[in-house]
Amino acid sequence: MQFVALLIGIVFLLVLIIKFKVNTFVSLIVTSILVALLLGMNPAKIATSIETGIGGTIGELAVVFGFGAMIGRLVSDAGGSYRIARTLIDKFGKKRLQIAIVIASFIIGMSLMFEVGLVVVIPIVFSVALEAEVPMLYLGISMAAALSAAQGFLPPQPAPTAVATALGANIGKELLLGIVVAIPCVIVAGPLFTKLAQKFAPDAFVIKKSLPGFGTVKQFKLEETPGFGISALTSLFPVIFMALTTIYSIAFEGGKTPTNPHGFSAFMTFIGNPMVAMVIALLFAMWSMGFHRGKKMGDINNTIADAVKSIAMLLLIIGGGAAFKEVLIDGGVGSAVQHMMANVNMSPIILGWLIAVLLRVCLGSATVAGMTAAGLVSTLMTSTGTDPVMMALAIGAGSLAASHVNDAGFWMVKEYFELTVKQTFKIWTVLETIISVVGLLMVLLLNAIVH
Repeated sequence: MQFVALLIGIVFLLVLIIKFKVNTFVSLIVTSILVALLLGMNPAKIATSIETGIGGTIGELAVVFGFGAMIGRLVSDAGGSYRIARTLIDKFGKKRLQIAIVIASFIIGMSLMFEVGLVVVIPIVFSVALEAEVPMLYLGISMAAALSAAQGFLPPQPAPTAVATALGANIGKELLLGIVVAIPCVIVAGPLFTKLAQKFAPDAFVIKKSLPGFGTVKQFKLEETPGFGISALTSLFPVIFMALTTIYSIAFEGGKTPTNPHGFSAFMTFIGNPMVAMVIALLFAMWSMGFHRGKKMGDINNTIADAVKSIAMLLLIIGGGAAFKEVLIDGGVGSAVQHMMANVNMSPIILGWLIAVLLRVCLGSATVAGMTAAGLVSTLMTSTGTDPVMMALAIGAGSLAASHVNDAGFWMVKEYFELTVKQTFKIWTVLETIISVVGLLMVLLLNAIVH
């Protein structure tokens, strides 16, 4: 019954959005209520479940998204994004721009959550694409692939770290082998998939002068723009803080976040928190792209206000996706997957991957899928002598598969890249599935070599 309710909910949501053109946020909330009733949830608790989903996600991302948009707009309005774009194009040339974006996004993705990385990198990638006169998706697919692969395989990202801890896997070993697994995933799901996507979704590859959440890029003369160094530093300021905390954690905390830090450890935990890092980064951006360039507070406030307006609906849509996910969890869809897979007999690594895939498809959240799958296979892993690191990487691969309408990331990509729902399925859902399948194949290959 749970799977029937899920299927009805997905079809109903797509009909509302595609056929009747109902606002996406409204459609998600209405669908969440319908699915909750179909799952047999207590009507008195449905609203609480939806509020928990929205609050848990927007509460965490509001400052990160809001301040990230403000930083991006400040850099853009000052000409910093134009300077970064011109420098990258001059250094790498148009033919190698994808390589530059992949490397930058992969490095950034190692220290930032996917959502935060997307907010930080998209303004730069958009400016590069606009200046190079190529479609945003030409570079954006490679960017998304790199950020997503890092989220799935590389500690200290929350999901792989939590899965590794639950399975008793060595964090350092998972990081090293995770890089080996992630690189082929990024190459296949990034530059190679871009060529294929241009053929089966050509209408998505158009050059756009503006994007939701970013606005229209102003025209500048290069000599009027801030230098590359200060522009890049301002754009990547949050990355630096979080990267420093990550390095400190690996070097002195064994890759784990201390539960009750004190002294310098507490300070590093403080500045590495995404919200705090964004606050500090925004204050720096107000100086470097504002006061330092002779702008008045009124001009800076206008830029900040425009940035907030552009992401308001995006935040609500992400919250709506989270509400849908929460209803599915509270309604017992996750438990149904557990019961269904309880007596399946196959390779432990493939089973771990498959359970994570099913949970991801049903629940939407990669982190929830990974953690639940780890709990289900831990006993089997121990009894069969499976390497915990290999199991953790397989679960990480499975947790990325088939992102669709119950995943907040799906709606982020749709809104940020200004795609239709159909285009998002063709590009984002397929991209995530490619990473998942290639990731599993790499884990199986590594497992055969190591053992």
